[in-house]
Amino acid sequence: MKKPTIMNRVLIVIQLSTTLLVLASCGGRPGGPGGPGAAGPSGPPAYKSAEVYSGSTTMFYNYPATIQGEQNVEIRPKVDGFIQKIFVDEGANVHTGEPLFELRNPQYEAAVRSAIAAVKIAEADVQTAEMDVEKVKPLVERKIISDYELQSKQYTLNSKKASLASAQADLVNAKVNVGYTYLTSPANGVIGTIPYKVGSLVSSTSANPLTTVYNTKNIYVYFSLNEKQLLEFSRTVKGATLKEKLATMEDVSLILADGTEYPEKGRIVTASGLISTETGSVSFRADFPNKLGLIRSGSSATIKIPVKLENALLIPQNATYDMQGQKFVYKVNDKDSTVNISVNVSANPIGNLYVVESGLKKGDKLIVEGVGNLKPGMVVKPLPTNTDSLYADAGKHK
Repeated sequence: MKKPTIMNRVLIVIQLSTTLLVLASCGGRPGGPGGPGAAGPSGPPAYKSAEVYSGSTTMFYNYPATIQGEQNVEIRPKVDGFIQKIFVDEGANVHTGEPLFELRNPQYEAAVRSAIAAVKIAEADVQTAEMDVEKVKPLVERKIISDYELQSKQYTLNSKKASLASAQADLVNAKVNVGYTYLTSPANGVIGTIPYKVGSLVSSTSANPLTTVYNTKNIYVYFSLNEKQLLEFSRTVKGATLKEKLATMEDVSLILADGTEYPEKGRIVTASGLISTETGSVSFRADFPNKLGLIRSGSSATIKIPVKLENALLIPQNATYDMQGQKFVYKVNDKDSTVNISVNVSANPIGNLYVVESGLKKGDKLIVEGVGNLKPGMVVKPLPTNTDSLYADAGKHK
């Protein structure tokens, strides 16, 4: 095998150098055809550009939320007693009037028997007093005895009747106390935990309730907005007053803990009138139906609030860059020269788009790709971009 001569080696080096120069001029730098800022044989680099989107769209506000049932009724005994029977188990579905617990307290049963005996004695006393009145009446009519005797017997009868009424009231009270030993469900719902077992002594002053009945036919979703969010919310939603704003709002959605969207829609119905000095936020409540009982009280979720924007200005997120905590874009002027503009955008993006609050207007042309390679005053060749695909997320939320 012949060794390459010095001349051959020089030719090989020249060929390699020429190849590297060609590759570098084509795509090895940001100005090559392979990336934004491509320049022609002579002229400024080309960058994709598009006008600011102006039109109707829908913005979604997402806030963490907690869920409570329509009713959370604690079951507490009104009288002291030992738990004799537990008719339900934890997590069971119950209906209004369904038995839950039975307590045992012999004292109340004895009080009923004593009250019954007192009523019978009082009834006998009333009958005796009535007989005395009837016996005296004819004697007074014949003037055998004075009216004083009849009045005395009448007063005695009235006293006995009052004693009978008191005894009857004591009997009712004794029976009510016995009734309190039999606890039923005050509402339809689901049984919570049951901390006490059969044989436990409970009273109205016990630390824990016997259980809690959660009525979740409808659920209340609570969420809060801080002052900044409340101001943005108030500016965005139509209406002069908070009541009008809530009335004009569309139905809201609920994102469950597993990331799925709850199939039922809800309405925001109330808002607290004051900003809490402790949390610096305002509490809102949205109501959702829960016919299938899918959601339980105490769950957590995210509420998704749609707000329609009629004349929104939208820009791609790729068109922005951050500097000292502020967002900037590169606007293209009439001479195809770049001008960096400070913009304020909403904290809630729409897909890959920002909602512009200030800094731009309808018709402004922006560089939408490769802004990291630009400098203010740089002359570029704008390449129009397909706005249908660029602003597709805006159309999805109309």
